[in-house]
Amino acid sequence: MSEQAGDPGVHAGTASPRTGSPGDGLPLGGTVRPITRWDEPVMHRECADVTSFDAGLAMLVADMVATMYAAPGVGLAANQIGVPLKVFVFDCPDDDEIRHRGVICNPVLELPTGADRCLDEADEGCLSLPGAYAECARPDRARVRGLDHTGAPVTYHGSGLFARCLQHETDHLFGTVFEDRLSKRARRRLRDEAEEHVDDHPLHWPAPPGTPASPLAR
Repeated sequence: MSEQAGDPGVHAGTASPRTGSPGDGLPLGGTVRPITRWDEPVMHRECADVTSFDAGLAMLVADMVATMYAAPGVGLAANQIGVPLKVFVFDCPDDDEIRHRGVICNPVLELPTGADRCLDEADEGCLSLPGAYAECARPDRARVRGLDHTGAPVTYHGSGLFARCLQHETDHLFGTVFEDRLSKRARRRLRDEAEEHVDDHPLHWPAPPGTPASPLAR
């Protein structure tokens, strides 16, 4: 997920510098990969469950973390580097500017219902459609449970941008991009805005030219 447009409190992370360390729980040392765009088939079908929590998964997650920071973004799903597995990474602040970092495999999303449900209509962007933003209504709180890259159970919950990030990335793993939640008119505006930024984001972006796709990409 892109950092929100026009929000200096989110851009490049102002709660603390946008860097990682082994204590953050995010595998480092990965390769920045080209980001897959919306119109690729892998972005529009449900990904497979993660079943092997091995060195290959750790390497994939490290590549995802490196790519997320290079963009920069606050979250990235595996299919955004062409790998159809249910795993996403994030480094994202919530409403209280508390940063949340982690890895979630096989996520199960839980959203408020009834009187507890309050929609937040805020700008949303996606690294797979770089440069474009649109208002997208989502619940202002969310909880996701799943497994980390070692297979250990994890649960994350939050508000504001972090709640939006958890929903956005989980959507990706089930083949949904956020334009699927917009009106036809809003979709047209979003695509027009993205077209204005095409030259700023070549197909290898954010990786250096000539960088290969992930070896797990399909």
